[in-house]
Amino acid sequence: MSDSPSTEAARSRVTSSMGWKIAVAAATLGVIYGYDIGNISGALLFITEEMALSPAMQGTVTTVLVAGNIVGALIGGKLATAIGRQKSMLLVVLGYAVFATWSGLTTEILWLDISRFFLGVSIGLSLVVTPIFLAESAPAAIRGALVVGYQVATVSGILLAYLVDWALASSGNWRLMLALSAVPSILILFLLIRLPDTPRWYLMKGRHEEARATLRQVDPAADADRELAEISADISAERGGHLSEMFRKPYSTATMFVLMIGFLVQITGINAITYYSPIIFEEMGFEGYATILGLPAVVQAAALVATVGSLFAVDRIGRRPLLLGGIAAMMLAGVMMITVFATGSLSTGSVWGFVAILLFTAGYNFGFGSMVWVFASESFPARLRTLGASLLLASNLVANLVVAQLFLPLMQGIGGVSTFVIFLALAAFSWLFVLRFAPETKGRPLESIRTYWENGARWPQRS
Repeated sequence: MSDSPSTEAARSRVTSSMGWKIAVAAATLGVIYGYDIGNISGALLFITEEMALSPAMQGTVTTVLVAGNIVGALIGGKLATAIGRQKSMLLVVLGYAVFATWSGLTTEILWLDISRFFLGVSIGLSLVVTPIFLAESAPAAIRGALVVGYQVATVSGILLAYLVDWALASSGNWRLMLALSAVPSILILFLLIRLPDTPRWYLMKGRHEEARATLRQVDPAADADRELAEISADISAERGGHLSEMFRKPYSTATMFVLMIGFLVQITGINAITYYSPIIFEEMGFEGYATILGLPAVVQAAALVATVGSLFAVDRIGRRPLLLGGIAAMMLAGVMMITVFATGSLSTGSVWGFVAILLFTAGYNFGFGSMVWVFASESFPARLRTLGASLLLASNLVANLVVAQLFLPLMQGIGGVSTFVIFLALAAFSWLFVLRFAPETKGRPLESIRTYWENGARWPQRS
């Protein structure tokens, strides 16, 4: 018997309601993630004063979070498969709440490092699980918007962290800066509990009726049988992929590209800015906590604008122009930073230094930050796609770890000029690497893109 009009209307309302719940959950997790990686930039100023930290110890406070990211990312995929995407996200949110609170209550550097390591594990899990949950559970009509929204939410979270640090600067309350993210974590927990797992995960576990019920709940307008058949075929296509295959022809070239691009995204220095921009502004001669914490907030606002601009431009302009243009802006910013430190006129703060930091961050988010993650999904067949994304993330986090730990000792040891010469050289190498190897994939189907890599990073000649 066919559904009545009233039943169809009710289902449409369910679609809208479930779509909004998924959107709110993903956006909130994005904001919390951004906040938790950005809040240390201001808090570190006051932690250093209270605990008399050396530059190396300051770096460790940041680095332990990234080390936790790596651990979480390594176990995230297996955890999401074993217990489900929704339960994994519940663990992520609980981790955010518990370890952010612990970070704010500790009085010793050892316990601060331990709490931030486990907070990093939660973040690493989120980096893997949240995109999977979004891709598999969102209705097709809003999936693209949700992916875009998650990226924007993450940058918004970093901006929010700087604004909170700025607002609390007069009190120096670094504990509240670190602990505040526990509040939205606890609130979003009640929403996540009410969400189902994804139809794909239910099918992977042989729970077909639950998959069908969830699909109808999420998107009543969809053809459930056709959708479930497509998901089952995709799951079958993903079976059989092995890591060793990625390092053999014809996929070894694509693997090397993904590893290198993932490494370059971070080693060029974006998280030196995210984690340490108040310290950089202090080195450039700016004074007063309101100033050195307020300026990074302006920088992140520009980053947010650049991210949104990139997402609107990519399908019109293409991937390569955005990547090359963004990296070129980073290179110009590097030249400006070198000039600022080389002149030595830093006693009252350098407007050009501020402009350089803003340009570097906006250029990164316009190019690298918005474009790089598409390559892993486009470069491999279905059976290797997840492994490709994992390799890119692992390479990215290793470079992040290196920058987080070494930036402050480098600034103190060899000075601002030499430090930013290194970042400029890495950005120049990145530009040449993208120019030589990154394909323009705008409007091309996945099968066509893979032939580029299977042909040794060259488009096949048309006969």
